[in-house]
Amino acid sequence: MAHEIIVVHGNGKLAGDVRISGAKNSALKLMAAAILAQGEVVIRNVPRISDIDVMSEVLECLGARVVRNGSADRDEHVLTVDTAEVGSFETPYELVSKMRASISVLGPLIARFGRARVAMPGGCQIGARKIDMHLKGLEALGVTFEIDHGYLEASTENGLRGASVALDFPSVGATENMLMAAVVAEGETIIANAAREPEIVDLANMLNEMGAHVRDAGSSIIRIEGVPLSTFHPCDHTTIGDRIEAGTFLVGGALTGGPVTARGINPSYLRMAIAKFREMGCAVDEGADFVTVSRTEPLRPVEIQTLPHPGFPTDLQAQFMLLAACADGTSVITENVFENRFMFAAELARMGADIVIEDHHSLVRGGRPLQGAPVSSTDLRAGAALVLAGIVAEGETRVHKIDHIDRGYEDYVGKLQGLGADVTRELPYSGHRATVRVKADA
Repeated sequence: MAHEIIVVHGNGKLAGDVRISGAKNSALKLMAAAILAQGEVVIRNVPRISDIDVMSEVLECLGARVVRNGSADRDEHVLTVDTAEVGSFETPYELVSKMRASISVLGPLIARFGRARVAMPGGCQIGARKIDMHLKGLEALGVTFEIDHGYLEASTENGLRGASVALDFPSVGATENMLMAAVVAEGETIIANAAREPEIVDLANMLNEMGAHVRDAGSSIIRIEGVPLSTFHPCDHTTIGDRIEAGTFLVGGALTGGPVTARGINPSYLRMAIAKFREMGCAVDEGADFVTVSRTEPLRPVEIQTLPHPGFPTDLQAQFMLLAACADGTSVITENVFENRFMFAAELARMGADIVIEDHHSLVRGGRPLQGAPVSSTDLRAGAALVLAGIVAEGETRVHKIDHIDRGYEDYVGKLQGLGADVTRELPYSGHRATVRVKADA
Protein backbone atom coordinates (compact mmCIF):
# COMPACT_ATOMS: atom_id res chain seq x y z
CA MET A 1 0.00 0.00 0.00
CA ALA A 2 1.50 3.30 -1.15
CA HIS A 3 0.64 5.25 2.03
CA GLU A 4 2.49 2.89 4.35
CA ILE A 5 6.13 3.09 5.41
CA ILE A 6 8.59 0.45 6.60
CA VAL A 7 10.05 1.06 10.05
CA VAL A 8 13.32 -0.69 10.93
CA HIS A 9 15.01 -0.84 14.32
CA GLY A 10 18.62 -1.80 13.82
CA ASN A 11 19.42 -5.03 15.60
CA GLY A 12 22.01 -6.41 13.17
CA LYS A 13 20.19 -9.74 12.97
CA LEU A 14 19.50 -11.75 9.85
CA ALA A 15 19.92 -15.51 9.87
CA GLY A 16 18.03 -18.56 8.69
CA ASP A 17 16.30 -19.82 5.57
CA VAL A 18 14.12 -17.79 3.19
CA ARG A 19 11.99 -19.18 0.37
CA ILE A 20 12.56 -17.24 -2.85
CA SER A 21 9.53 -16.34 -4.95
CA GLY A 22 9.17 -16.74 -8.69
CA ALA A 23 11.07 -14.25 -10.81
CA LYS A 24 9.16 -11.02 -11.36
CA ASN A 25 10.98 -10.28 -14.60
CA SER A 26 10.12 -13.71 -15.92
CA ALA A 27 6.51 -14.07 -14.77
CA LEU A 28 5.47 -10.76 -16.35
CA LYS A 29 6.71 -11.84 -19.78
CA LEU A 30 5.24 -15.34 -19.42
CA MET A 31 1.87 -13.73 -18.82
CA ALA A 32 2.27 -11.66 -21.99
CA ALA A 33 3.31 -14.75 -23.98
CA ALA A 34 0.06 -16.46 -22.98
CA ILE A 35 -1.66 -14.24 -25.58
CA LEU A 36 -0.24 -16.56 -28.25
CA ALA A 37 -1.83 -19.70 -26.79
CA GLN A 38 -5.44 -18.66 -27.41
CA GLY A 39 -6.57 -20.75 -24.47
CA GLU A 40 -6.08 -21.48 -20.77
CA VAL A 41 -2.41 -21.25 -19.75
CA VAL A 42 -1.31 -22.24 -16.24
CA ILE A 43 1.73 -20.39 -14.86
CA ARG A 44 3.10 -21.61 -11.52
CA ASN A 45 5.40 -19.97 -8.97
CA VAL A 46 4.06 -16.49 -9.75
CA PRO A 47 4.96 -13.95 -7.03
CA ARG A 48 2.26 -11.98 -5.22
CA ILE A 49 3.47 -8.49 -6.07
CA SER A 50 1.84 -5.35 -7.44
CA ASP A 51 3.50 -5.57 -10.88
CA ILE A 52 1.74 -8.90 -11.46
CA ASP A 53 -1.56 -7.25 -10.54
CA VAL A 54 -0.93 -4.51 -13.11
CA MET A 55 -0.08 -7.02 -15.84
CA SER A 56 -3.23 -8.95 -14.97
CA GLU A 57 -5.25 -5.78 -15.51
CA VAL A 58 -3.51 -5.16 -18.84
CA LEU A 59 -4.43 -8.65 -20.04
CA GLU A 60 -7.98 -8.32 -18.76
CA CYS A 61 -8.35 -5.07 -20.73
CA LEU A 62 -7.44 -7.07 -23.83
CA GLY A 63 -10.19 -9.58 -23.05
CA ALA A 64 -8.28 -12.25 -21.13
CA ARG A 65 -9.44 -13.89 -17.91
CA VAL A 66 -6.78 -14.00 -15.18
CA VAL A 67 -7.40 -16.02 -12.01
CA ARG A 68 -5.09 -16.52 -9.05
CA ASN A 69 -5.79 -19.78 -7.24
CA GLY A 70 -5.71 -18.44 -3.72
CA SER A 71 -8.27 -20.55 -1.88
CA ALA A 72 -7.22 -22.57 1.16
CA ASP A 73 -6.77 -25.80 -0.75
CA ARG A 74 -5.04 -24.33 -3.82
CA ASP A 75 -1.68 -22.72 -4.45
CA GLU A 76 -1.98 -18.92 -4.41
CA HIS A 77 1.15 -18.71 -6.57
CA VAL A 78 -0.60 -20.28 -9.57
CA LEU A 79 -2.06 -18.00 -12.24
CA THR A 80 -4.49 -19.24 -14.85
CA VAL A 81 -4.49 -16.96 -17.90
CA ASP A 82 -7.27 -17.68 -20.40
CA THR A 83 -6.63 -15.74 -23.62
CA ALA A 84 -9.24 -17.48 -25.78
CA GLU A 85 -11.49 -14.40 -25.78
CA VAL A 86 -8.78 -11.79 -26.30
CA GLY A 87 -10.21 -9.55 -29.00
CA SER A 88 -8.59 -6.18 -28.40
CA PHE A 89 -5.07 -5.16 -29.41
CA GLU A 90 -5.00 -1.85 -27.50
CA THR A 91 -3.57 -1.29 -24.02
CA PRO A 92 -4.61 1.87 -22.13
CA TYR A 93 -2.16 4.48 -20.89
CA GLU A 94 -3.66 4.33 -17.39
CA LEU A 95 -2.25 0.83 -16.96
CA VAL A 96 0.85 0.79 -19.15
CA SER A 97 2.17 4.00 -17.58
CA LYS A 98 2.32 2.20 -14.22
CA MET A 99 4.80 -0.42 -15.35
CA ARG A 100 7.37 -0.52 -18.10
CA ALA A 101 7.08 -4.30 -18.54
CA SER A 102 3.64 -3.75 -20.08
CA ILE A 103 5.42 -3.03 -23.38
CA SER A 104 6.06 -6.78 -23.56
CA VAL A 105 2.51 -7.32 -24.86
CA LEU A 106 3.59 -5.59 -28.09
CA GLY A 107 5.28 -8.64 -29.64
CA PRO A 108 2.55 -11.20 -28.89
CA LEU A 109 -0.25 -8.82 -29.96
CA ILE A 110 1.45 -8.27 -33.32
CA ALA A 111 1.95 -12.03 -33.65
CA ARG A 112 -1.72 -12.76 -32.93
CA PHE A 113 -3.50 -9.87 -34.66
CA GLY A 114 -0.94 -8.41 -37.07
CA ARG A 115 -1.32 -5.11 -35.30
CA ALA A 116 -1.18 -3.47 -31.88
CA ARG A 117 -1.83 -0.12 -30.23
CA VAL A 118 0.22 0.16 -27.04
CA ALA A 119 0.73 3.19 -24.82
CA MET A 120 4.33 4.27 -24.28
CA PRO A 121 5.70 2.58 -21.13
CA GLY A 122 6.42 3.97 -17.67
CA GLY A 123 8.03 2.38 -14.59
CA CYS A 124 10.90 3.21 -12.25
CA GLN A 125 12.74 6.45 -12.91
CA ILE A 126 16.21 4.94 -13.22
CA GLY A 127 17.09 5.97 -16.74
CA ALA A 128 15.77 6.66 -20.20
CA ARG A 129 15.39 2.94 -21.07
CA LYS A 130 14.33 3.79 -24.61
CA ILE A 131 12.42 1.29 -26.70
CA ASP A 132 14.22 2.07 -29.96
CA MET A 133 15.71 -1.42 -30.12
CA HIS A 134 12.28 -3.02 -29.67
CA LEU A 135 11.01 -1.08 -32.68
CA LYS A 136 14.10 -1.66 -34.80
CA GLY A 137 13.98 -5.41 -34.26
CA LEU A 138 10.27 -5.66 -34.98
CA GLU A 139 10.60 -3.46 -38.07
CA ALA A 140 13.09 -5.97 -39.45
CA LEU A 141 10.33 -8.59 -39.14
CA GLY A 142 7.98 -6.48 -41.27
CA VAL A 143 6.25 -4.30 -38.67
CA THR A 144 5.47 -0.66 -39.43
CA PHE A 145 5.20 1.82 -36.53
CA GLU A 146 3.59 5.19 -36.07
CA ILE A 147 3.38 7.26 -32.90
CA ASP A 148 -0.04 8.74 -32.27
CA HIS A 149 -0.61 10.91 -29.19
CA GLY A 150 1.60 8.81 -26.92
CA TYR A 151 0.60 5.46 -28.42
CA LEU A 152 2.62 3.09 -30.58
CA GLU A 153 0.57 2.01 -33.60
CA ALA A 154 2.00 -1.22 -35.03
CA SER A 155 0.83 -3.00 -38.16
CA THR A 156 1.99 -5.56 -40.72
CA GLU A 157 0.80 -5.40 -44.33
CA ASN A 158 2.15 -8.73 -45.57
CA GLY A 159 2.56 -10.65 -42.32
CA LEU A 160 5.67 -11.21 -40.25
CA ARG A 161 8.75 -12.53 -42.00
CA GLY A 162 11.94 -13.95 -40.56
CA ALA A 163 15.06 -11.80 -40.57
CA SER A 164 18.56 -11.60 -39.17
CA VAL A 165 18.84 -8.80 -36.60
CA ALA A 166 21.84 -7.66 -34.57
CA LEU A 167 20.87 -5.67 -31.48
CA ASP A 168 23.00 -2.61 -30.66
CA PHE A 169 22.89 -3.68 -27.01
CA PRO A 170 21.74 -6.99 -25.49
CA SER A 171 18.44 -5.52 -24.34
CA VAL A 172 16.27 -7.94 -22.40
CA GLY A 173 13.01 -6.26 -23.39
CA ALA A 174 13.90 -6.03 -27.08
CA THR A 175 15.01 -9.67 -27.15
CA GLU A 176 11.75 -10.76 -25.50
CA ASN A 177 9.50 -8.75 -27.82
CA MET A 178 11.34 -10.05 -30.88
CA LEU A 179 11.08 -13.62 -29.60
CA MET A 180 7.33 -13.38 -29.07
CA ALA A 181 6.77 -11.97 -32.56
CA ALA A 182 9.33 -14.07 -34.47
CA VAL A 183 7.81 -17.36 -33.33
CA VAL A 184 5.03 -16.88 -35.94
CA ALA A 185 7.14 -15.12 -38.62
CA GLU A 186 7.56 -16.93 -41.91
CA GLY A 187 11.03 -18.49 -42.14
CA GLU A 188 13.96 -18.24 -39.74
CA THR A 189 14.79 -15.31 -37.47
CA ILE A 190 18.25 -14.88 -35.98
CA ILE A 191 18.74 -12.48 -33.07
CA ALA A 192 22.42 -11.61 -32.70
CA ASN A 193 23.77 -9.92 -29.56
CA ALA A 194 20.66 -11.21 -27.81
CA ALA A 195 20.17 -10.85 -24.07
CA ARG A 196 21.36 -13.94 -22.20
CA GLU A 197 19.49 -13.58 -18.91
CA PRO A 198 17.92 -16.66 -17.29
CA GLU A 199 14.53 -14.99 -17.77
CA ILE A 200 15.08 -15.15 -21.56
CA VAL A 201 15.63 -18.90 -21.29
CA ASP A 202 12.49 -19.26 -19.17
CA LEU A 203 10.43 -17.39 -21.78
CA ALA A 204 11.87 -19.46 -24.64
CA ASN A 205 11.10 -22.68 -22.76
CA MET A 206 7.46 -21.69 -22.30
CA LEU A 207 7.15 -20.60 -25.94
CA ASN A 208 8.47 -24.01 -26.99
CA GLU A 209 6.02 -25.73 -24.65
CA MET A 210 3.24 -23.84 -26.49
CA GLY A 211 4.48 -25.00 -29.90
CA ALA A 212 7.25 -22.59 -30.91
CA HIS A 213 10.65 -23.58 -32.31
CA VAL A 214 13.25 -21.52 -30.42
CA ARG A 215 16.87 -22.66 -30.18
CA ASP A 216 19.94 -21.44 -28.29
CA ALA A 217 18.17 -19.12 -25.85
CA GLY A 218 20.69 -18.10 -23.21
CA SER A 219 23.42 -17.61 -25.82
CA SER A 220 24.23 -14.42 -27.71
CA ILE A 221 22.65 -15.80 -30.91
CA ILE A 222 19.06 -17.07 -30.75
CA ARG A 223 17.46 -18.88 -33.68
CA ILE A 224 13.70 -19.03 -34.19
CA GLU A 225 11.93 -21.05 -36.86
CA GLY A 226 8.51 -19.51 -37.34
CA VAL A 227 5.37 -21.66 -37.17
CA PRO A 228 1.71 -20.81 -37.93
CA LEU A 229 -0.23 -19.16 -35.11
CA SER A 230 -2.63 -22.11 -35.21
CA THR A 231 0.25 -24.31 -33.97
CA PHE A 232 0.21 -22.65 -30.56
CA HIS A 233 -1.65 -24.28 -27.68
CA PRO A 234 -1.95 -23.77 -23.91
CA CYS A 235 0.69 -25.17 -21.53
CA ASP A 236 1.47 -25.58 -17.84
CA HIS A 237 4.72 -23.80 -16.94
CA THR A 238 6.64 -23.10 -13.71
CA THR A 239 8.45 -19.77 -13.34
CA ILE A 240 12.12 -19.84 -12.35
CA GLY A 241 13.22 -18.45 -8.98
CA ASP A 242 13.97 -14.75 -8.67
CA ARG A 243 17.74 -14.30 -8.71
CA ILE A 244 17.51 -10.64 -7.67
CA GLU A 245 15.32 -11.36 -4.66
CA ALA A 246 17.73 -14.14 -3.71
CA GLY A 247 20.72 -11.82 -4.12
CA THR A 248 19.03 -9.20 -1.95
CA PHE A 249 18.55 -11.57 0.98
CA LEU A 250 22.07 -12.96 0.55
CA VAL A 251 23.40 -9.41 0.83
CA GLY A 252 21.61 -9.34 4.16
CA GLY A 253 23.58 -12.41 5.21
CA ALA A 254 26.82 -10.72 4.15
CA LEU A 255 25.89 -7.56 6.07
CA THR A 256 25.06 -9.23 9.39
CA GLY A 257 27.21 -12.36 9.18
CA GLY A 258 24.21 -14.62 8.67
CA PRO A 259 24.13 -17.35 7.73
CA VAL A 260 21.26 -16.64 5.33
CA THR A 261 20.12 -19.38 2.96
CA ALA A 262 18.04 -18.51 -0.11
CA ARG A 263 16.06 -21.55 -1.26
CA GLY A 264 14.37 -22.04 -4.62
CA ILE A 265 17.12 -20.50 -6.75
CA ASN A 266 19.60 -21.91 -9.25
CA PRO A 267 23.08 -20.76 -8.09
CA SER A 268 24.25 -20.41 -11.70
CA TYR A 269 21.92 -17.41 -12.04
CA LEU A 270 24.05 -15.58 -9.44
CA ARG A 271 27.51 -16.60 -10.57
CA MET A 272 29.03 -13.08 -10.69
CA ALA A 273 27.37 -11.97 -7.45
CA ILE A 274 28.64 -15.10 -5.70
CA ALA A 275 32.16 -14.30 -6.90
CA LYS A 276 31.87 -10.79 -5.42
CA PHE A 277 30.56 -12.15 -2.10
CA ARG A 278 33.67 -14.29 -1.84
CA GLU A 279 35.91 -11.41 -2.91
CA MET A 280 34.46 -9.36 -0.04
CA GLY A 281 35.32 -12.04 2.52
CA CYS A 282 32.08 -14.02 2.72
CA ALA A 283 31.71 -17.78 2.80
CA VAL A 284 29.33 -19.13 0.16
CA ASP A 285 27.80 -22.60 0.08
CA GLU A 286 25.86 -23.75 -2.99
CA GLY A 287 23.47 -26.61 -3.64
CA ALA A 288 21.19 -27.65 -6.48
CA ASP A 289 18.54 -25.09 -5.52
CA PHE A 290 19.99 -22.97 -2.72
CA VAL A 291 22.76 -20.55 -1.84
CA THR A 292 24.02 -19.75 1.68
CA VAL A 293 26.08 -16.66 2.54
CA SER A 294 27.80 -16.11 5.89
CA ARG A 295 30.70 -14.03 7.17
CA THR A 296 33.04 -14.12 10.17
CA GLU A 297 35.67 -11.57 9.08
CA PRO A 298 35.39 -7.86 8.18
CA LEU A 299 33.99 -6.99 4.77
CA ARG A 300 36.65 -6.19 2.20
CA PRO A 301 36.34 -3.46 -0.46
CA VAL A 302 35.47 -4.45 -4.00
CA GLU A 303 35.36 -3.22 -7.58
CA ILE A 304 32.12 -3.82 -9.48
CA GLN A 305 30.99 -3.03 -13.01
CA THR A 306 27.37 -3.67 -13.90
CA LEU A 307 26.92 -5.42 -17.22
CA PRO A 308 24.28 -7.50 -19.00
CA HIS A 309 24.14 -11.14 -17.92
CA PRO A 310 26.37 -13.03 -17.28
CA GLY A 311 28.03 -9.86 -15.94
CA PHE A 312 27.19 -8.30 -12.59
CA PRO A 313 23.45 -7.42 -12.56
CA THR A 314 22.47 -3.77 -12.30
CA ASP A 315 19.55 -4.88 -10.14
CA LEU A 316 22.04 -5.81 -7.37
CA GLN A 317 24.13 -2.66 -7.63
CA ALA A 318 22.37 -0.76 -4.82
CA GLN A 319 22.55 -3.74 -2.46
CA PHE A 320 26.28 -4.15 -3.06
CA MET A 321 26.84 -0.41 -2.67
CA LEU A 322 25.43 -0.87 0.82
CA LEU A 323 27.90 -3.72 1.42
CA ALA A 324 30.73 -1.51 0.16
CA ALA A 325 29.67 1.26 2.56
CA CYS A 326 30.14 -1.22 5.43
CA ALA A 327 33.49 -2.59 4.19
CA ASP A 328 36.95 -1.72 5.49
CA GLY A 329 38.39 0.35 2.65
CA THR A 330 37.37 2.08 -0.56
CA SER A 331 35.28 0.41 -3.25
CA VAL A 332 34.59 1.53 -6.81
CA ILE A 333 31.25 0.75 -8.46
CA THR A 334 30.65 1.51 -12.12
CA GLU A 335 27.10 1.59 -13.48
CA ASN A 336 27.03 0.74 -17.18
CA VAL A 337 23.34 -0.06 -17.67
CA PHE A 338 21.07 2.62 -16.16
CA GLU A 339 22.36 6.17 -15.89
CA ASN A 340 20.21 7.28 -12.93
CA ARG A 341 20.64 4.29 -10.67
CA PHE A 342 23.04 6.15 -8.38
CA MET A 343 20.10 8.17 -6.97
CA PHE A 344 20.19 5.59 -4.18
CA ALA A 345 23.58 6.94 -3.03
CA ALA A 346 22.08 10.19 -1.74
CA GLU A 347 19.64 8.28 0.47
CA LEU A 348 22.36 6.01 1.82
CA ALA A 349 24.49 9.10 2.51
CA ARG A 350 21.66 10.39 4.74
CA MET A 351 22.41 7.37 6.91
CA GLY A 352 26.10 8.26 7.16
CA ALA A 353 27.68 6.53 4.15
CA ASP A 354 30.59 8.28 2.43
CA ILE A 355 29.91 8.08 -1.31
CA VAL A 356 31.23 10.29 -4.11
CA ILE A 357 29.60 10.09 -7.56
CA GLU A 358 31.54 10.97 -10.69
CA ASP A 359 29.65 10.39 -13.93
CA HIS A 360 28.80 6.65 -13.94
CA HIS A 361 31.35 5.79 -11.24
CA SER A 362 30.84 5.82 -7.47
CA LEU A 363 33.64 5.92 -4.92
CA VAL A 364 32.46 4.30 -1.69
CA ARG A 365 34.65 4.92 1.35
CA GLY A 366 33.58 2.21 3.76
CA GLY A 367 33.86 1.78 7.49
CA ARG A 368 31.62 4.61 8.67
CA PRO A 369 28.84 3.34 10.97
CA LEU A 370 25.35 3.84 9.59
CA GLN A 371 22.72 5.75 11.54
CA GLY A 372 18.98 5.36 11.27
CA ALA A 373 17.24 8.14 9.36
CA PRO A 374 14.11 8.88 7.32
CA VAL A 375 14.80 7.84 3.73
CA SER A 376 12.83 7.29 0.51
CA SER A 377 12.92 4.49 -2.05
CA THR A 378 14.12 5.91 -5.36
CA ASP A 379 13.38 2.67 -7.18
CA LEU A 380 12.53 -0.96 -6.52
CA ARG A 381 16.00 -2.25 -5.64
CA ALA A 382 17.08 0.89 -3.78
CA GLY A 383 14.06 0.55 -1.51
CA ALA A 384 14.96 -3.02 -0.62
CA ALA A 385 18.57 -1.99 0.06
CA LEU A 386 17.51 0.87 2.35
CA VAL A 387 15.56 -1.57 4.52
CA LEU A 388 18.67 -3.76 4.77
CA ALA A 389 20.70 -0.68 5.70
CA GLY A 390 18.28 0.01 8.54
CA ILE A 391 18.87 -3.47 9.95
CA VAL A 392 22.59 -2.72 10.52
CA ALA A 393 22.16 0.99 11.35
CA GLU A 394 22.01 2.48 14.83
CA GLY A 395 18.51 3.45 15.88
CA GLU A 396 15.36 3.75 13.79
CA THR A 397 15.09 3.97 10.00
CA ARG A 398 11.82 4.95 8.33
CA VAL A 399 11.62 4.00 4.64
CA HIS A 400 9.08 5.94 2.57
CA LYS A 401 7.65 5.28 -0.91
CA ILE A 402 7.58 1.55 -0.31
CA ASP A 403 5.20 1.02 -3.21
CA HIS A 404 8.43 0.61 -5.20
CA ILE A 405 9.38 -2.37 -3.00
CA ASP A 406 5.91 -3.91 -3.34
CA ARG A 407 6.38 -3.95 -7.12
CA GLY A 408 9.00 -6.67 -6.91
CA TYR A 409 9.26 -8.27 -3.45
CA GLU A 410 6.55 -10.54 -2.09
CA ASP A 411 6.02 -10.04 1.66
CA TYR A 412 9.48 -8.46 2.04
CA VAL A 413 8.82 -7.42 5.63
CA GLY A 414 7.45 -10.82 6.60
CA LYS A 415 10.44 -12.64 5.14
CA LEU A 416 12.87 -10.31 6.94
CA GLN A 417 10.99 -10.85 10.20
CA GLY A 418 11.40 -14.58 9.65
CA LEU A 419 15.16 -14.03 9.55
CA GLY A 420 15.14 -12.09 12.83
CA ALA A 421 14.93 -8.46 11.71
CA ASP A 422 13.00 -5.90 13.78
CA VAL A 423 10.98 -4.47 10.89
CA THR A 424 7.32 -3.56 10.47
CA ARG A 425 4.96 -1.90 8.03
CA GLU A 426 3.20 1.07 9.59
CA LEU A 427 1.05 4.05 8.76
CA PRO A 428 3.06 7.28 8.92
CA TYR A 429 2.55 9.91 11.60
CA SER A 430 -0.61 11.97 11.07
CA GLY A 431 -0.66 15.03 13.29
CA HIS A 432 0.47 13.10 16.39
CA ARG A 433 2.99 10.44 17.26
CA ALA A 434 0.64 7.48 17.44
CA THR A 435 1.27 4.76 14.85
CA VAL A 436 -1.04 2.09 13.57
CA ARG A 437 0.61 -1.27 13.04
CA VAL A 438 -0.61 -3.55 10.31
CA LYS A 439 0.22 -7.12 9.41
CA ALA A 440 3.48 -7.57 7.54
CA ASP A 441 1.75 -9.21 4.57
CA ALA A 442 -1.04 -6.64 4.28
